Amino acid sequence: MTKPKTHKGSKKRFRVTATGKLKRKRAGKRHLNSHKTGEHLRRLGENVTMTDKLAKKIVKAILGK
Repeated sequence: MTKPKTHKGSKKRFRVTATGKLKRKRAGKRHLNSHKTGEHLRRLGENVTMTDKLAKKIVKAILGK
C-alpha cells in the first residue's frame, strides 16, 4: 500500500497545536477593509482554535494519516 500524503493546501492554512487542536486565521481581512471598523479588523486578525469534527479531519489530512 502506498504511503498517505500530506494535504499541502491544508498544511499552508492550518497549524496543529501540541494538544492536537487546530489553529487558523479568520477570513475577510485581505482586501476591501476601508469600510470595516478597527474593532472588526482587530477581531479578524486573531487566531481561532478549532476542536470540532471538521478540525479532526483536517488534522488527519495535515499529518498524512
